[in-house]
Amino acid sequence: MARPGRRSGGARPDPGAQRRRTTRPAEKGIIPVLAEVAREVDGAVRRPPTRPALRTKFQVVALLVREERARVKADGTLTAAKRDQELKRLDGVATVLAKVAARDTSLLQLLSEDAQLSDAARAYKASVMRAGGLEPPEEPEPPAPAAPSPTAQRRVVPQSVISRRLANPFLAPDFEAAAERMAARPRRLAGWELLEPLFRSFEVASPGAPSCMTLPEASPMPVADGRALMPHQAQVVAATARGHRTFLLADEPGLGKTAQALLAAQAADAFPLLVVAPNVVKTNWAHEVELWTPLRRATVVHGDGDRVDAFADVVIVNYDILNRHVDWLGDHGFRGMVVDEAHFIKNRTSQRSQHVLALSERIRERTARPLLMALTGTPLINDIEDFRAIWQFLGWIDDTKPIGRLMTALEETGLTPADRGFYASARASVVDMGIVRRRKADVAADIPARRVADLPVELEGAVGRSIRAAEVALQQRLVERYRSAVAARGDDVVVEAVDLEIARRVAAAELKDSSSKARGENVFTMVRRIGQAKAGMAADYAAQLARNVGKVVFFAKHVDVMDEAEQAFADRGIRYASIRGDQTPAVRAKNVAAFTSDPDVSIAVCSLVAAGVGLNLQVASNLVLAELSWTDAEQTQAIDRIHRIGQSEPVTAWRIIAAQTIDAKIAQLIDSKSGMAAVALDGAAEQDASASADVQLEALVGLLTDALAADGTG
Repeated sequence: MARPGRRSGGARPDPGAQRRRTTRPAEKGIIPVLAEVAREVDGAVRRPPTRPALRTKFQVVALLVREERARVKADGTLTAAKRDQELKRLDGVATVLAKVAARDTSLLQLLSEDAQLSDAARAYKASVMRAGGLEPPEEPEPPAPAAPSPTAQRRVVPQSVISRRLANPFLAPDFEAAAERMAARPRRLAGWELLEPLFRSFEVASPGAPSCMTLPEASPMPVADGRALMPHQAQVVAATARGHRTFLLADEPGLGKTAQALLAAQAADAFPLLVVAPNVVKTNWAHEVELWTPLRRATVVHGDGDRVDAFADVVIVNYDILNRHVDWLGDHGFRGMVVDEAHFIKNRTSQRSQHVLALSERIRERTARPLLMALTGTPLINDIEDFRAIWQFLGWIDDTKPIGRLMTALEETGLTPADRGFYASARASVVDMGIVRRRKADVAADIPARRVADLPVELEGAVGRSIRAAEVALQQRLVERYRSAVAARGDDVVVEAVDLEIARRVAAAELKDSSSKARGENVFTMVRRIGQAKAGMAADYAAQLARNVGKVVFFAKHVDVMDEAEQAFADRGIRYASIRGDQTPAVRAKNVAAFTSDPDVSIAVCSLVAAGVGLNLQVASNLVLAELSWTDAEQTQAIDRIHRIGQSEPVTAWRIIAAQTIDAKIAQLIDSKSGMAAVALDGAAEQDASASADVQLEALVGLLTDALAADGTG
């Protein structure tokens, strides 16, 4: 059997592995070769993580099984008996692959129709075919790579967008935009190189001075449903209400940049609003729109945008699919644009940056003084030049010079780069364009000492469909049990609402069966699969946090989720410390010390059970909960690893929640348990009695009652 770390595993079968196995009777043909590789994959997947070479083998064998099945069925030279025999052997290989996929559901993505075959996979496929006596087909010459260009990609126009255009075919031009550009042409500073002095001014002028524009004083601002903006958030909204329209909002993570951006858009009447964000947070943006601006409707663009609502007030799209949608987005008539995690565009030559800059330019051409906001906790990562693309997005500069109001401000200083005071004056002019930077320590009185922030994510593709289908099957099983119990009651009482006593008995029976059965889908296996599906997105968010704020603690319940996260960090070159239940005390202490003492170790990957107690990790102030606990106490214990005496920073726990699944229901129930603790321990006002119920039981009761309500029962 091949060693997991063997470098050539993705290119050809391992001859050493064949020598180590028990000698088998020589068999000819492709099917024995496929069976051998399938068994190798089955054995290796039992020892996670599933490495890229193993994923390649799984994909290639699955593809060849599919092709060989089609060839056998179409082969007219085979007798019926021989055909049945060959198909039965292929079914045996397919069964092994199905077991492999059940252990690691992320492999299902490799079987979708749109899954890409890498160059390594093509080479491995050819080697397997030759080993089975088949001649691989000639590969066509790859086309010459085209230079990256925003106009060279496959573009789509969703049907909803076409409907909106037909409903409103005329987009009124805004002549004020063109007039403003004409008024801001350089006069006294024409011919001077200005960009380099502007960047340099942030290194040499007023060292140590904060880079934050003067903001109006503001009190906590009531918004909706009893929520209120904190004073530091309300300042940005107040500045927008007074007419400011461009912001580099560089507050530290956890200070509520999303809420500030949405309410600034409302103050500026900057709808429709375009939001460009990383994939992992785009669903959360829709949630925040509903939370902070409930009268506005949001739509999230997925894939080709088949489900997009072009009439929505806020359109949310992720960087990765922007190339498909840039054409219609540019013509949509947006009055504002927000770029979240704006450091993603610091490389101006990248395709994502070109698309963002093109959209910004298009919006400024059509709208005078649109609201443009770049959100990032780390606007500078490597060099002062990282400012360039963000400033260009905001319309402060173009490729060669300052433009618009920034150029006007520089002209009004009466100085040139040759003058002594130019750098301080230039820096102040740029900051006044809308740089806003606040640290947690600066506004500590405005934020809670500890908070749990939910980050909803969408489970897409084959894995997401499989999980949703399993949840529907579980609901159907609960409904059948409930109806059988109601029918067996044997009385003539008609109950129009759901009988919660019976619902709880049904849920309790399901829990008992789930605990005793090793086979079949149940609430525990479903929650574990959800955790596996979230692992990559949770790791991605933890990596972003580590880059923005320093050290981060990453908690997960299951070993395979920890394995996948650690692999993701290793692929990014991020150093981490692993704290697990199977470690000796000496190894565990060594890893804790590495995280707390070594500045290069950015993330601690911790078992929710093994590392949830007895550790002091307060060197970090941010924590990611990749999987949910079944109890509020367990979640609180994990958070308390960093929220302890001696912690000088406000603590934020980011909870990754799979939207529209049982995961969201579990999160609500965990929060209700915290309400119960407040009653029991803190003297808080009495909460709903349901808060004391068992989370597992109530999660199943919730699934059952939702299903009964959907079909009209109760």
